[in-house]
Amino acid sequence: MVAGAVGLLADNPPRDTGPDFGKASPVGLVIVVLLLIGAFLLVWSMNRHLRKLPGSFEGDNPEPDKAVDEGTVDPKAGTPPDSDGSPREPD
Repeated sequence: MVAGAVGLLADNPPRDTGPDFGKASPVGLVIVVLLLIGAFLLVWSMNRHLRKLPGSFEGDNPEPDKAVDEGTVDPKAGTPPDSDGSPREPD
């Protein structure tokens, strides 16, 4: 059965066998070049934005986390507790 199918395919060559069959068009080259230019511009822009970032984010603002860890600020309300230690109601 497989030999019969192979023989049938060998007897009937594809219809598109003209002189231009299998050659790429110039439109394909333009599309590929445009995609490469777009990728280059995206990488260039990303690198510009990454250069603006600080080297480390650890020392920016440690006070809010420190206050929550020490219990001086209620993490849910975001306000300091009353003098008796109970959290205040939000305004």
